[in-house]
Amino acid sequence: MTDGADFAAIPNRGLITVSVMLATVMYALDSTIANVALPHIQSSMAATQDQAVWVLTSYIVAAAVMYPLTGWLANAFGRREVFLVSISVFVAASALCGIATSLNQLVLFRIIQGAGGAALVPLSQAILLEINAPKDYGRAMSVWGIGATLAPVLGPALGGWLTDNYSWRWVFYINLPIGLIAFAGLFLSLPASRNLHAARFDFFGFAALSLAIAAFQLMLDRGQLLDWFSSTEIMSEATVAAFCFYVFVIHMLSSNAPFVSPALFRDRNFATANLFLFLIGIVLFATLALLPPLLQNKMHYPVVLAGLVIAPRGVGTILGMLLVGRLVPRFDARLIMVAGLGLTAYSLWLMTHYSLLMDSGPVIIAGLFQGAGIGAVNVCLSAVGFITLPAALRNEGTAISNLIRNIGAAIGISVLVFLLTRNSQRLHASLGEHITAYNIAGNPAAAAAHMTAATTKGLMMLDNMISDQSAMIAYIDDFRLMMVLTLLTIPFILLFRRAKL
Repeated sequence: MTDGADFAAIPNRGLITVSVMLATVMYALDSTIANVALPHIQSSMAATQDQAVWVLTSYIVAAAVMYPLTGWLANAFGRREVFLVSISVFVAASALCGIATSLNQLVLFRIIQGAGGAALVPLSQAILLEINAPKDYGRAMSVWGIGATLAPVLGPALGGWLTDNYSWRWVFYINLPIGLIAFAGLFLSLPASRNLHAARFDFFGFAALSLAIAAFQLMLDRGQLLDWFSSTEIMSEATVAAFCFYVFVIHMLSSNAPFVSPALFRDRNFATANLFLFLIGIVLFATLALLPPLLQNKMHYPVVLAGLVIAPRGVGTILGMLLVGRLVPRFDARLIMVAGLGLTAYSLWLMTHYSLLMDSGPVIIAGLFQGAGIGAVNVCLSAVGFITLPAALRNEGTAISNLIRNIGAAIGISVLVFLLTRNSQRLHASLGEHITAYNIAGNPAAAAAHMTAATTKGLMMLDNMISDQSAMIAYIDDFRLMMVLTLLTIPFILLFRRAKL
């Protein structure tokens, strides 16, 4: 591993930063860029909706499983070598995703893509921490955070534009030029790692954690389809996930050389930061998963317009991160995090006032506030969470942090989509109980829309109206739940020790 002082003294810090950020953007972009293209992929591959969603979840699961391996790989083979190989695998898998001819092929290539590129984000963060002095951590993490957080936000807009103007395959082909430029820049500028030590690899701990994550994600993905714990499969997956995680924790605490070092979680700032990263994974990725179908299916936005309406939250993210990057060295980061979480909760409160009759203004305004809030919190967490962590644990620490954020995203998406579906069905039944031939006949709005319970066409129009309204209420319930969750986490900021940045 290269010494931090050596990294800080290298002359081509600018080229390293640009190349590292390109790799970060490329990888983070793929976590959401396929969201708006999923209906097109489903149609092209003749897949059902629950099958097509594996295009998204397979990527998240593969990355989550491989994140904790990043630290060991960097220590054993060198940070430079691992980074360059990861870019190569990711770019090759992206090309294969673009030429896939069946859903099975696409899911397989997405698994390779997620697993192959999993080291890019944690190692990019570790490299930026190494080439900057502690007093510049806030500014460096604001730069890193723009790529890691802004790319998933802009993914739907870019994915919609590529899908509409070319085809869904270009949401994967776009990675090729970005990846090649990043590879060339790092190949020319990043110094070779020195003082490598190939520590004994804990295969048992890695296998236990990998099985726990994989089984847990399968349970989340298939639970809604199989009616959760009434299904033998879901019960089996939950049992495997719980048992493997229990084995992993016991092994981690008792082994002399565990796969994940317990010393990471003895650092109070690092442990608390990961609690908040889990929350950010839920709010950021669940919101981005909920908004595209709301805009496209219920408000009938074209795919490109849906992406563009979501994109302004990226502007809020940039502004929040740039501002906080300058404020962190001057103010208590804990106070900045309170303000950021407050903005995030306010944005979710605005989203609870959405309606099917609104224009794009409320979506844009709420997105700006949410982007600024999450951006501010991200910068503070990246700085405060690592300032007290020993340099020898940073590779491993960044990997675990990204793993926890991914798990938060997976849980958030699965649980909130489940609640959305269940509440939509419940509300549809409840609203339908109050619709009769008599009150429809006397309703001027229904008459103006030619809705009547006396004809098949009229009944279909009534059912569509009830479905839209029940879904909108269910979306609002999801946004309200995320708002409450955000507010409840604010007191946990007191767990952070104040650290001088």
